[in-house]
Amino acid sequence: MQFSQNSRVWVYQANRKLSDAETAQIQEATDGFVTGWTAHNNQLKAGAEIRYNRFIILIVDEGQAGASGCSIDKSVHFIKHLEQQFNISLLDRFNLAYREGTEVLSAPRHVFENLIKQGAINTDSIVFNNMVQNLHELQTKWEVPFKDSWHVQLFGNLVS
Repeated sequence: MQFSQNSRVWVYQANRKLSDAETAQIQEATDGFVTGWTAHNNQLKAGAEIRYNRFIILIVDEGQAGASGCSIDKSVHFIKHLEQQFNISLLDRFNLAYREGTEVLSAPRHVFENLIKQGAINTDSIVFNNMVQNLHELQTKWEVPFKDSWHVQLFGNLVS
């Protein structure tokens, strides 16, 4: 399915790497969810994907029908169900993801701060901006160097 660059996205990050089996089960569940996802009884042009066995990305092309408050509530309810089913956290915005070589890792805020202080994360480290709003931003501003992300505003004083 093709989506407009302006399509809305929501990125949910697991607090741990998902197994391949979990990823397959979650992909199947999200495919089922987006197939039936509606806003005011209008079918949403929606899709879902899982990246790096860690990120669940929901996409809605609002050219057909816009996501409403109720439809967004449905997606959050679905995400909470996944949290319970797979014993993971997907809604913790202070669980921060970064790359270490080819591996994608995450850490709670205080651990992330310590990694910066220790030099394990620096201005060139790749971090993930899960606050991207649309497909274009997902493609261009989601996986970026620390120095080009919002992280620098919060943690910049810690970088040596």
